[in-house]
Amino acid sequence: MELYSTNNKDLRVSFKDAVFNSMPKDKGLYMPVEIPRLDTNFIENIEEYSLPEIAYKIASTLLKDEIPAEDLKAIIEDAINFEAPAVKLDDKTFVLELFHGPSLAFKDFGARFMSRVMAYFLKDGEQLLDVLVATSGDTGGAVALGFLGVPNTRVTILYPEGKVSPIQELQLTTNGQNIRAIEVKGTFDDCQALVKQAFADDELNARFRLTSANSINISRLIPQTFYYFNTYAQLKKQGINEVIFSVPSGNFGNIGAGLLAHKLGLPVKQFIAATNINDTVPRFLASGVYETKPSTQTYSNAMDVGAPSNWVRIMNLFNEDVNELKKVITSYRFNDEETLAGIKEIDAKFNYVACPHTAIAYLAIEKYRKENPLDESAAVFLSTAHACKFPDIFPEDIAAKIEIPGQVKTLESKPKHADKLGIDFEGFKEYLMTK
Repeated sequence: MELYSTNNKDLRVSFKDAVFNSMPKDKGLYMPVEIPRLDTNFIENIEEYSLPEIAYKIASTLLKDEIPAEDLKAIIEDAINFEAPAVKLDDKTFVLELFHGPSLAFKDFGARFMSRVMAYFLKDGEQLLDVLVATSGDTGGAVALGFLGVPNTRVTILYPEGKVSPIQELQLTTNGQNIRAIEVKGTFDDCQALVKQAFADDELNARFRLTSANSINISRLIPQTFYYFNTYAQLKKQGINEVIFSVPSGNFGNIGAGLLAHKLGLPVKQFIAATNINDTVPRFLASGVYETKPSTQTYSNAMDVGAPSNWVRIMNLFNEDVNELKKVITSYRFNDEETLAGIKEIDAKFNYVACPHTAIAYLAIEKYRKENPLDESAAVFLSTAHACKFPDIFPEDIAAKIEIPGQVKTLESKPKHADKLGIDFEGFKEYLMTK
């Protein structure tokens, strides 16, 4: 598998190089030189395959000979060892539950696959691998659990002060071992900027072996395609062949993976990028002007991103052609009041408790249907996190229905530790150099 930079299509690196270097020096993002189409027979009979079998087919098609077949199968079976059920709410509406992994968030797919790929490539005696990750909520917890105890690695997680839920914060700050957390007095965008500056700093790169665990790392993106294909397989078993996906979107890695799946041959009629009031992409698709802005805190905190890193990948997938992109993707935004109303509506209609991110994806489906009344496709909205992570958002009657998983109860008994920093890069650099 060869990859290039979105800022330099003549650049060529291997998958291993892209995994460990995460971001090219020209500050672009890595993309596959070739996106092969999966064979028609596999797509037409996909309902006959299990999630691990589907995952192996996709990964082996993309990675080619980067990892031998048996080793790749072992990585997938270890990393993707939980289900992702498409739960039927009515004949045309499904919710894809992506929170059955250890951190109770969809990012377990990417983080667990990435950590095991990195561990596979790491050789005894090599320099310590320093993994830097910025999180707006769920990424950090998934990465922490994915890398916890992995030899020869150290993970540094930056998260915005007061802008993650209490359970999310516990997942970031109670691990110990090779995981350390930094509480940044700023926004997610500030955290993300610090990480990007670190990768561009010559002195840090000379001293440390730095890599990213954010969705800018291509090894995070690839495994997220698995559940799109697996969802299509589940629906196909029920006689459904036409599907729309509504994806709660913040840094746009999740929907970016869906669009990569589409390029690989997944039959999807439409993608909907559902955002909160951090609406850089909906504004762009409406106006044609791409203008980032500082992120604003909302109930759906994992989507509080004003400058989504992965948008450059999505534009690259469509050769910067906005008109072609608009044929496949629609985008809507919703505020906190609408989000809460969506949570209540899902509970009333389906007796289903949805986290705020999930509610936004549901609202986008409903808005799309109002604008496209003749479209009778089945709609799948992605549930990206367990509702228990957001206890303060739900009305009492809905909160009472939430079952608290055992791993959350265990977290509450652990001591929390986080270092505190401001948003200046020199302070972060000094921390990395001296800690």
